Amino acid sequence: MKKLSTLIALLLMLVLVSTDVMAGNKDRSGQAGASELILNPWARSSGLHTMCTSHVKGLESMRLNPAGLVFVDKTEVIFANSMWFKGSGVSLNGFGLAQRVGETGVLGLNVVSMSFGELEVTTVNDPEAEIGATFRPQLLNLGLSYARSFSNSIHVGFLLRVINESIADATSSGMAFDMGIQYVTGPDDNIRFGISLRNIGTPMSFSGDGLATQLQSPQGYNFTVDQRTAKYELPSALNIGFGYDFHFGDPHRLSLMGNFTSNSFTRDYIGGGLEYAFREMFMLRAGYRYEDGVTGALSLEERAAVYTGIAAGASIAVPFKEGGPAVGIDYSYRMTNPYDGTHTVGVRINL
Repeated sequence: MKKLSTLIALLLMLVLVSTDVMAGNKDRSGQAGASELILNPWARSSGLHTMCTSHVKGLESMRLNPAGLVFVDKTEVIFANSMWFKGSGVSLNGFGLAQRVGETGVLGLNVVSMSFGELEVTTVNDPEAEIGATFRPQLLNLGLSYARSFSNSIHVGFLLRVINESIADATSSGMAFDMGIQYVTGPDDNIRFGISLRNIGTPMSFSGDGLATQLQSPQGYNFTVDQRTAKYELPSALNIGFGYDFHFGDPHRLSLMGNFTSNSFTRDYIGGGLEYAFREMFMLRAGYRYEDGVTGALSLEERAAVYTGIAAGASIAVPFKEGGPAVGIDYSYRMTNPYDGTHTVGVRINL
């Protein structure tokens, strides 16, 4: 009863907090900043189109439901690279490290960066960029997470993320907080539920030399005026997921997942996925994410989302010895229109 009371209290906390956060609608689209926080840089979960709040495990859970971090056995390291909207020149890179601390806790750290390559500098006096100067925008965030098991069924996780967005002469910084729960039940621990609340933080704004203007007073001396920019909110989201694992003997597993995401500044998502695993060494997965305006024969001007809803992926994990360290390669593809989809490749090391 004590464990059940803990779960109910945490669920109520998430729901009560979300009533204030999730007050948005599609009319608020484009009014939030730091949109990189809702992008998924990891290959396994993105192969399910991130419709896996109830099933996500290990370091990848830090991007969706930090409670899943508790399933790291000892040490896990991940490197991942995404060709974001292939043909756009945008890349998304991720690195993560997780370490079990004690019998019931896991501590995780990840770094995610988004690069747009070199862009030409344009000014009022040089709108065609004839000078030839360039700059590199950089979006970077650092997450620190802790997850703990309260029992074999109840797992809870929290995450603190530092956000930094910068160009050559202007920067914006902030902090965000995530929390999540995973609940496992059933005769063979095959029924799973998950809920997470993400990107709760204070508004952000830009500052720097790029917002300073040199003016001349009537008396003839020069002075600098700093322009204040409007603050913007973080893209908060509430995720609710469920799933069921079918076990066909020891070697085979088939997981069915469903998920709903309520976004405070964009359209809501609903979808699900399937994952087949053979001895947890070879995995195939596919997912579908629906949002308003994603289906139908729409022209580019009419489309409301670049993703068409379909995603797929595969993983291979090779142990160095039975029950010992293993290295794995993950891949995912998310279909888009326009561009040529988003391709993600990751390398995973379990020690």
